[in-house]
Amino acid sequence: MPPAPNVKTITTNVGWSVLSKTGTFGLKFVTVPILARLLSPEEFGVVAVGLTVVQFLTMIAGAGLTSALIVEKEEDMETIHTVFWANLAISCTMAAVLYIFAEFFGGLLGAVESAYLLRIMAFLIPLQLAGDVAYSLLARRMNFSQDAVWSMASESIAAVVAVALALLGFGVWALIIQLFAAALIRLVGLYAVSRYCPRFVMKPRRLVPLLGFSSGLMGSEIANFVTFQSPMVVIARHLGLADAGAYSASNRFASIPNQVVLSAVMGVLFPAFSRMMDDPQRRRDALMFSTQVLTVLLAPMMFGLWAVAEPAMLVIFGQNWAYAWPVLGLLALSKAILTPCSTFIPYLKGAGYGRVLFWSATIRAIVTTVAVWLAALYGTLIDAMVWLCIVNAITLVAYSWAVFKASDTPFFRGLYVSSRPMIAALVMAVAVRYLLHLLAERVPNATLQVLIGAAVGGLIYAVLILLTERALLGKILGMVKSRRMRDTATQG
Repeated sequence: MPPAPNVKTITTNVGWSVLSKTGTFGLKFVTVPILARLLSPEEFGVVAVGLTVVQFLTMIAGAGLTSALIVEKEEDMETIHTVFWANLAISCTMAAVLYIFAEFFGGLLGAVESAYLLRIMAFLIPLQLAGDVAYSLLARRMNFSQDAVWSMASESIAAVVAVALALLGFGVWALIIQLFAAALIRLVGLYAVSRYCPRFVMKPRRLVPLLGFSSGLMGSEIANFVTFQSPMVVIARHLGLADAGAYSASNRFASIPNQVVLSAVMGVLFPAFSRMMDDPQRRRDALMFSTQVLTVLLAPMMFGLWAVAEPAMLVIFGQNWAYAWPVLGLLALSKAILTPCSTFIPYLKGAGYGRVLFWSATIRAIVTTVAVWLAALYGTLIDAMVWLCIVNAITLVAYSWAVFKASDTPFFRGLYVSSRPMIAALVMAVAVRYLLHLLAERVPNATLQVLIGAAVGGLIYAVLILLTERALLGKILGMVKSRRMRDTATQG
């Protein structure tokens, strides 16, 4: 097994991952609003529904085998080749199932008209899974810089192509081609940088040791998938494709901060935590430190978006989407509530708490699906989003209890320390929202409202963090100084 990563290794890889996601963020910040202005809510909705099916089948086809490769002690090439061919065989089977039963899946999601797109999108499944083994090798080696370069390249080229096609009047096909272009370019890049070349070696016995880890992991990933995607399915079935499109566009934008910071860090923390299996105290300290830092970064973004949701929706998406600003605001709020849980999934995966991860994810999936379904059945899209916020507040407490118990951290102390930056961000957001309410008549321009909200919110939050998180800031500064001293000593 590779040695446990030090702080420099982790921070360097986090930096590369964040750089990659920041590039993606910049692209989506520009391209999602452009596409939203060029395409209708129905077109967004039909692609979102189809992508939900593809992502679900892709996750099942992967079976968690490549994640198991990351935590293996050694790189055994026979095992790696076997996992590659197993993934490819299962993914092709899933693609065939989706192609043949496209009408069934479309009807199941309340969008029979998406069947023709589902048949085309079925080919995304093997295209996406074919690169998983190459990515797992990069993750094992903590070589996220190479993945970052190709991720940015694939997303950039695909986004430019999508906007160009939308401008040329290709409609929904612009979104479809964007998905295929990004997947194909990243696939080529992963094989180029990992230098992995599949050989026809298939030894099923090599899969047996991996299945214990991968089966529990797959169960939790299915549950998490249901949690994140069930609102889309419920909304499409009970409220129609227009509301599904409004939800999809709002969710895409509200998810950008998470995609920039959280998804980048999670990819690094999973292998990092797995390398600390023999040092529980170090792993526990890493959990609390990473949780605090991520909450400090993410909470103001999400609560800030909630505070400026009304003018932001008008500025970003245009007048045709202005009616959906409460959806954007409530989605941002629902994600903001869970910012203290940002590191919980990679911690449980890397520390080997598969059963805790599975049951936590399963209970959350059931409660989320039922709550959104009842709200959509008897209410509106806004009601469904309100209940999503309520469920996430309950999830924050329950998830924190499960993780802190697994890590032997006192519950109330852990919850207080991890949630303190979130509370500061909430106070900031309420103040900004109240200020914008007072200035609504004096400053009717939506762009100015967003700029004022961002400036005032940033100032308020900075003051609150300086007052409440001095110990954390001191620790970060100490780490930076010690690293500089080591670098100076090395150069000397």
